[in-house]
Amino acid sequence: MKIAILAGGFGTRLAEETEIKPKPMVEIGGRPILWHIMMHYSFYGFSDFIIALGYKGEVIKKYMVDYSSLHSNLTVHLKDGRVDVHDGQNQDWSIELIDTGIRTQTGGRIKRLRDYIGNEPFMLTWGDGVSDVDIHKLLEFHKSHGKIATVTAVRPPARYGYMKFNGSQVTEFTEKPQIGEGWINGAYFVLEPEVFDYIDGDETVWEREPLERLADEGQLMAYRHTSFWQCMDTLREKHILEKMWDSGDAPWKIWED
Repeated sequence: MKIAILAGGFGTRLAEETEIKPKPMVEIGGRPILWHIMMHYSFYGFSDFIIALGYKGEVIKKYMVDYSSLHSNLTVHLKDGRVDVHDGQNQDWSIELIDTGIRTQTGGRIKRLRDYIGNEPFMLTWGDGVSDVDIHKLLEFHKSHGKIATVTAVRPPARYGYMKFNGSQVTEFTEKPQIGEGWINGAYFVLEPEVFDYIDGDETVWEREPLERLADEGQLMAYRHTSFWQCMDTLREKHILEKMWDSGDAPWKIWED
């Protein structure tokens, strides 16, 4: 099954980083968050990726083309330009890098991948969030209900310190990882090829008309994920992920080095 990753947005709330690179290339622990997402899927045996490019897509292309050299020891022969790669940490991945337009909306990016995905089920996620979602259980859930689309529902992470009071006295203060109210779209979709018919074109926002229509028709099911999930929309969220990684307690790192 192919994994589609949307990696074309402008990342305006991370402008300090995204002036020179697309958001999926912002690094956590010295590796792009896109790499972390791909490692997650790879852990579960999925290694056939399609990445929808847009803003500064050339940076992602260059990284993938140079991946072997960047993460290996090299012997460079200056006389003839030959490069020997050895002791590498290469992944057995197939990666299709597809330009889907600079200003194309999320639905439009998905529809532009149709010819590369074909008439088969596929998975879809964003290029700016990590989790410890069990992909095998997610797929099992999707296959069990027979509907067109499954979305992973998550608890929204708390953005600020959580406090309890006794009068004006603070009795509890904590950076709670997730609050106990409501569910939000955590991406990590599993989709049947019929979803392409719910997308009109480049101006379609996936999170609006397509998902609303799928829900109205009873074709959208939610896989409830109660464990770790974190997006990286802001510098604060980047620092949260960096702190987890540096501490050696990164819940999304389910693979071995």
